[in-house]
Amino acid sequence: MTNILLADDDIELTELLREYLQREGFTVRLAHDGEAALNQALKQSVDMMILDIMMPKLNGFDVLRQLRKHSNMPVIMLTARGEDIDSIIGLEIGADDYLSKPCNPRVLVAHMRALLRRTASSQAENDHLSIDGLEISLGSRRVLLHNTEIILTNAEFNILHTLMENAGQPVSKQQLFENAMGKKMSAYDRSLDMHISNLRKKLQMHDHLPERITTLRGQGYQLLISDHE
Repeated sequence: MTNILLADDDIELTELLREYLQREGFTVRLAHDGEAALNQALKQSVDMMILDIMMPKLNGFDVLRQLRKHSNMPVIMLTARGEDIDSIIGLEIGADDYLSKPCNPRVLVAHMRALLRRTASSQAENDHLSIDGLEISLGSRRVLLHNTEIILTNAEFNILHTLMENAGQPVSKQQLFENAMGKKMSAYDRSLDMHISNLRKKLQMHDHLPERITTLRGQGYQLLISDHE
């Protein structure tokens, strides 16, 4: 059974979502404030968290910031409809995906399963890739850059894996959305761009190369290979 932590202070909504998710085969725990959500995520066996932004004690952003210091579990954030800045901030600090509230439970489950499939597929593999001092191990989901471990979210890890598999070649946004994020590309979805931006920042903190991931206008992204490789 997949253990889901549903963190939202709307008690009526969480009860309805729990009932729906349980019918879909998930085990669901509830948290109605940020402190409880963080404690459960860190101390109990949780496979994924559905995290609302507006909660008492700790808001969703603060919960996610603290969580990412210890765990890369998949996190889907729930944002107020029309609040694009909330989804951008959520992605910047480590959310894997986001949905606007109120969300259709069927759409939520589709996003959950796509994200879980990507995580499970990667964890089942034991491949090891190494390019210009950048190493990635799929079995352990660890990333090393010049022997320094880089902590990535699930989405960032999957994007980097796809880019490394195609190193030196353009990878389209559509391919990254489908292969790395498990969803179809839409015209107004900026989540991929935000994940790429976060990934670049994390790599550049420990890198000897001026640029790892380049943007190819009209084509997508490419992981560069140094001339001496």
